[in-house]
Amino acid sequence: MKNLLLLITILMAPIIVMAQDTFFQNSNENVRSEAIRITTEYNRELAFSGEQELLFRQKVAEFLIRKNEIEKAFSGQKKIDLLSALQREETREMNDILTRLQMEFYRKVKPQIQPVKTVEKK
Repeated sequence: MKNLLLLITILMAPIIVMAQDTFFQNSNENVRSEAIRITTEYNRELAFSGEQELLFRQKVAEFLIRKNEIEKAFSGQKKIDLLSALQREETREMNDILTRLQMEFYRKVKPQIQPVKTVEKK
């Protein structure tokens, strides 16, 4: 009986972990491909370790989903303000994934890789 319970627990563990991952729950193929593209561009500058790359890509996907929600729900200056705040939050959260030196490079290249939109004045 203990062996059966252990076997069921081992087989269910990956499903439980994936169910808690927002990257797999909320993303679609466009978000995944965009997250991979963005991560690849950053990787050229930052030289991620294997685990860092996965964590970075998941974080980028999480923020792409949030960005898409803001772009659908808002317009004008309010949209720009929310997107700017989202960019700042993303940068803060990357601090948990990247080393100090990588963060310095990340902050330098982020405006080129992920520029913030601006509102045109009429």
